[in-house]
Amino acid sequence: MPRKPKKPCKYPNCPELTENTYCEKHRQEMEKQYNKYKRDRGAQKFYQSKEWKAVRRVKLNNNPLCEECMRQGKYVRATMVDHIVPIKQGGKALDIQNLQSLCNSCHSKKSIEEGSRFG
Repeated sequence: MPRKPKKPCKYPNCPELTENTYCEKHRQEMEKQYNKYKRDRGAQKFYQSKEWKAVRRVKLNNNPLCEECMRQGKYVRATMVDHIVPIKQGGKALDIQNLQSLCNSCHSKKSIEEGSRFG
């Protein structure tokens, strides 16, 4: 299946081409800024916990492909583990049944739709 053409990184003056919003270097930088200035401290502490890291590892080992892309007939490696029902909306934080493996693109789309990431 053909892939979409790469597009310029959205970081100012970055010449790199990427399949995502930012190139790898700037994606990491933007994640750090988000975690430092926008993510609430309780969530930050949770996502750094041993329990979350263990459950996340199990989920990605069991479902290494993006579940949303697979529903569309595409095979894309999952890089994120997402809460189907967000914790803030009553979803169970460590319940494997409330988790899905997603690629960065699908996770970003879902976060925008929920209003949980970009307001």
